[in-house]
Amino acid sequence: MTERLISMKAVILLSGGLDSSTVLYRAKAEGLDCYTLSFDYQQRHRQELESAIATAKAANATEHQIINFDLRLWGGSALTDQNIDLPAHRSLDEMSEQIPVTYVPARNTIFLSFALAYAEAISAQQVHIGVNQLDYSGYPDCRPDYIQAMGEVFRLGTKQGREGQPIEIVSPLINLTKVEIIELGNQLGVPWQKTWSCYSDGGGQSPPIACGECDSCQLRLAAFAKLGLQDPLPYRSTQVKN
Repeated sequence: MTERLISMKAVILLSGGLDSSTVLYRAKAEGLDCYTLSFDYQQRHRQELESAIATAKAANATEHQIINFDLRLWGGSALTDQNIDLPAHRSLDEMSEQIPVTYVPARNTIFLSFALAYAEAISAQQVHIGVNQLDYSGYPDCRPDYIQAMGEVFRLGTKQGREGQPIEIVSPLINLTKVEIIELGNQLGVPWQKTWSCYSDGGGQSPPIACGECDSCQLRLAAFAKLGLQDPLPYRSTQVKN
């Protein structure tokens, strides 16, 4: 059994953020052979790609690929359309009221489709994704019923699946709070200073500086603060709106 785990291949969707980095380190701790996959879709916060590269390297991923395409072609999200303002200075309650403008239409379906093709091409047994239903953003493609449905797509839409060896979608953070994810990441030794959660690009500075105001920054800062920990990333603002 131990030998099987050591040789098992997994594709890890790695954005460079807090959640996906924790998923990668968890997979490494389980002895999986990790093939990390990131996406340059011309997102507003392309700084996350630098974090993905650094995190994959730090975790000694077997291979790291970045797929390029342009979701600005049709926009529909504050992350792919510069004409849509990023939400800022929102309380956690305000974030949970409705699906925010930072939702990118069908993004996880696009990502999982690439991951599925990659996984089958290299004969991987699993695809790992850091979705989380308790995140205040409430994205529709981060929920258990969605992951379950995509698992069926994985089974029905591949040669491996039809031959009785479907590629499994692993979503280990789906029922964890942001605080619990940071606690897990601390146990695993995730280098938080290499990660990037902000919806901005870091202001073009070196090192990049997170805004501290967008929903993603607010969620991250609130979780670190609740644990009594200092987030190692530099921020323009560290005030959390309750």
